[in-house]
Amino acid sequence: MEKDEDKHEPIKELKLYKIASELLQTERAYVTRLHLLDQVFCAKLTEEAGKGTFPVEVVKGIFSNVGSIYTFHSQFLLPDLETRMSQWDSTPRIGDILAQLAPFLRMYAEYVKNFDSAMDLLKQWMERSAQLNAIIQDIQSQEVCGNLTLQHHMLEPVQRVPRYEMLLKDYLKKLPEDDPDRSQAEKSLNIISMAATHSNTAIRKMENLKKLMEIYEMLGGEEDIVNPSNELIKEGQILKLAARNTSSMERYLFLFNNMLLYCVPKFSLVGQRFTVRTRVGVEGMKVLETSNDDYPHTFQVSGKERTLELQASSEQDKEDWIKVSVLLTSKESNLVIAPRWIRDNEVTMCMKCKEPFNPLTRRRHHCRACGYVVCYKCSDYKASLRYDGNKLNKVCKDCYFILTGRVDAEEPVSGKKRGILEIEAAQVSGNSFLCGFLQYSTDRTKPCQRVWCVIPQHDALVLYLYGAPQDVKAQCTIPLLGYQVEDVQRSVDHPPSSFRLRQSKSVHYFTADTEEVKLRWLRVICKAVIGEMPECQTPDVGDVATSETLTTTKNTQITP
Repeated sequence: MEKDEDKHEPIKELKLYKIASELLQTERAYVTRLHLLDQVFCAKLTEEAGKGTFPVEVVKGIFSNVGSIYTFHSQFLLPDLETRMSQWDSTPRIGDILAQLAPFLRMYAEYVKNFDSAMDLLKQWMERSAQLNAIIQDIQSQEVCGNLTLQHHMLEPVQRVPRYEMLLKDYLKKLPEDDPDRSQAEKSLNIISMAATHSNTAIRKMENLKKLMEIYEMLGGEEDIVNPSNELIKEGQILKLAARNTSSMERYLFLFNNMLLYCVPKFSLVGQRFTVRTRVGVEGMKVLETSNDDYPHTFQVSGKERTLELQASSEQDKEDWIKVSVLLTSKESNLVIAPRWIRDNEVTMCMKCKEPFNPLTRRRHHCRACGYVVCYKCSDYKASLRYDGNKLNKVCKDCYFILTGRVDAEEPVSGKKRGILEIEAAQVSGNSFLCGFLQYSTDRTKPCQRVWCVIPQHDALVLYLYGAPQDVKAQCTIPLLGYQVEDVQRSVDHPPSSFRLRQSKSVHYFTADTEEVKLRWLRVICKAVIGEMPECQTPDVGDVATSETLTTTKNTQITP
């Protein structure tokens, strides 16, 4: 038996070497494609846009953060793989390299999220601008493009992360259980799988918006359909039982996470195909199975707007409609302690719908159940609260759904995950390398904006920018890897406490309250831009006071 095992060892080692070699070879080819995208296509189009031929924002919209992706792969991942393969005889492993660098693959979520709109923007401007089209056609005709279009090359980053996942799974299959690289390889696979999930989540979100747009057109421009908070749960043909006779009429249902659309077909092959007859809100909607001797597979949908007697095409179809509808209306909990109120100046947007506040049309209101600051649309509800002697109190819609036994209309049945920006400031600030206020701008000629900046410990190479310390969604993120950190020349608009981050065509200007605060930020950022783990910095006194409240933000308990 020992001889057989010894005989198989060289074969396993050879297979591991082949997998590692394939990773290196495909990485070389991939970096060549990224160079073509960033340093050829993007660079030449940006140069032409600088002449005023077409807007530079068009070029940025097409290529998104491909520059950051190119920097990471060309300056970090590929060189590390090259070095490791040259030392394979003494260090035959790749798990440690991937475990260290895999977290940076999260930057792909931004690229993938932007991909569909980039394709649309590219098509639109190739038709609109002869100069833009001529530059692209000229590059595509060159040998370096391999007779492939720009669109084809732009698809490569979308497909790359799943490729890493596949190769690493194959590597682990061939890796002995007791191999010292197994723990690192498994750790890197977990991180890469999460990165693939980020990309897949972005893809699903874009697919959902595309589906909403299709429904919008089918309904003849029905308002409020194309909204990122809407998610289609189920759709299909149905029969409506008439109340006054025994006839049935063909109808069509669209069930969203917050409403049911009851539609009448228009029998048109193009354009509008349905007319919305009734909207039934999920709030308060009930779905019951009914019995009818003349018509099988029937059920009833009742809401405050209308009651519908419906017939499904089969027993299975009826059960599916009842199941998904009940899941949308079946959560029951109750509030047991008073919440801490979030201060008005700690948020810039509604903590539920994420719409920005303004003093005229979207003012701030407090939910008495969770303490969140919400807009009037999200707080126009009342529910009895146990901590207040079961008196009726003004609550947000989410708490209303919970306290009355209904599901949050924003929570889809399919368990949709948060977007990459939808991480609460309080959640990351309490466990960060550094957080605090900075003045921020991407254009020196325009006024700076005061933003709450965070470099979280779970995502050490990304800078999150929020409007305020309690905002539930970041305004943007900056992947720091590969950026150059520079001092800004002193002027009236830029005092000594200013600095900037520059990478290719992307420039971000920051100003701290003092030079001491600036130095604390630079100590962290200068580590992050070269891929090293920063050390935790002590925030200034004002930021300490703010940060200490962050960990107590979610002290409200809602239990069954």
